[in-house]
Amino acid sequence: MTTDTPELTAPPAAARAGAHRVVRRRRSSHVVSKLTVNLVLLLIAACFVVPLLWVVLAAFNESATLSVTWPDPWSLGNFGAVLDEDTTFRPMLNGFILCGTATLVTIAASVLAAYPLSRYQSRYKRPFLLTILFTTGLPITAIMVPVYGMFVQVDLIDTYMGTILFMATTSLPIAIWLTKNFMDAVPIELEEAAWTDGAAPMQALRRIVLPLMWPGMSVVAIYTFIHLWGNFFVPFILLQSNDNLPASVSIFSFFSQYGQVVYGQLAAYSVIYSLPALLLYLMLSRRLGGAFAFGGAVKG
Repeated sequence: MTTDTPELTAPPAAARAGAHRVVRRRRSSHVVSKLTVNLVLLLIAACFVVPLLWVVLAAFNESATLSVTWPDPWSLGNFGAVLDEDTTFRPMLNGFILCGTATLVTIAASVLAAYPLSRYQSRYKRPFLLTILFTTGLPITAIMVPVYGMFVQVDLIDTYMGTILFMATTSLPIAIWLTKNFMDAVPIELEEAAWTDGAAPMQALRRIVLPLMWPGMSVVAIYTFIHLWGNFFVPFILLQSNDNLPASVSIFSFFSQYGQVVYGQLAAYSVIYSLPALLLYLMLSRRLGGAFAFGGAVKG
């Protein structure tokens, strides 16, 4: 008994040519889409790099203009021109006092507010957290007019205390939200062990929880300080004396009433103005490098 086997025939040449054209069309379409994405990313990167490049180059160029040019010759004259008490030293000191104190107040208040939200259950917990999340999106400019009127009535206008408290208040919602999430990562079993040994809740918070969440608190500190350091509108409205203005507002002194700007000195001032935030990040980078390491802290 014999069986017939079908014969395998090669596809016709026209079919093979059509398949090759489809493959080439797909490859060319992939290359075009990849080039388009890369060009868009390069354009976005240029929007960030070119202004930074202008600031660095113009800071060392005494004849700097709005165009990005190579300094010829390189000079430190712009830095020497702005490093005096009225232009840089006093505004920087005012900024440190305002932003540093407001950051400390924000961190202390956010820890105390995040602790019950992280450790205790309440039916008001979720609405409260949603309210905090909503307030993080409120524009400060929308409430500055009533805040200014209230500060005038309680005689807090043009005072460091009033400005620090308001700046800390504006930073508090996002700080509470971040701190609560970082605190949730600390196992409550560690606190329960401390409670068993006779520690009070605040002692357990200070000696057990906070040392374990220092990387997270470093993030909160950096975020809060940088946010406050670049805040122009709040101190511009609440502080009226030139001697009390921070560096973020005194940068206006480089714009004259006739529209003449010394771009080299403005760039040098911008470099000096950026250094505190950069130094703070470098100082706390070790904390940021260490992740929450709770492995082995709690045995099952």
